[in-house]
Amino acid sequence: MPRRPTRTAPTVLLPGMNGSGPEHWQTWLAGQLRHAGREVRFPSLPSSGCPELTEWSIALDEALEGLPDDGFDVIAHSLGAVLWLHHASVAAFHGGRPRPARVALVALPAPNQLPPDAASFGPVPLDIDATRRTAGGTVLVGGDNDPYCPGGIARAYGAPLKMATTIIGGGGHLNPESGFGPWPAVLDWCGRDNLAFIA
Repeated sequence: MPRRPTRTAPTVLLPGMNGSGPEHWQTWLAGQLRHAGREVRFPSLPSSGCPELTEWSIALDEALEGLPDDGFDVIAHSLGAVLWLHHASVAAFHGGRPRPARVALVALPAPNQLPPDAASFGPVPLDIDATRRTAGGTVLVGGDNDPYCPGGIARAYGAPLKMATTIIGGGGHLNPESGFGPWPAVLDWCGRDNLAFIA
């Protein structure tokens, strides 16, 4: 069993397209953190099957409202992680939005292979300075065989963003279809203060 989280900072969870259903690790994680007394913000992003960047950005800003600078974490999956990169490209230079201590971006789709129904999310901003300014630290996590990111997350995002990347062997898109319902490693990350994601 994963150990009970000891970190007390709030956690913001950002789902991908079509949300995170009851079997998804984000839903499981929200339950585990709430059981441990942690504040969890898990917005239901609008029109999740045919998302618009502007609508999702508004929902993200609402989810972050009132959080303390450097006093919360963000864990985003798939298109939710692309949303965070767009958020970073704006927030880093216009201010007015709280800054998380840590961010984990999980299973991003390749920048040139966004779903057709999510065309408004392209082009994906790969801005090193913005990403660094918008959080105390950011880590990438991806499967070595993600069908939505041919070539791998390290090449698509880690290299251009000069960002630490954890590769999960056989992880696929890190969703229920690839066996990621309960996911002890992400709960462990939430319970520690350091940035490294240990697979």
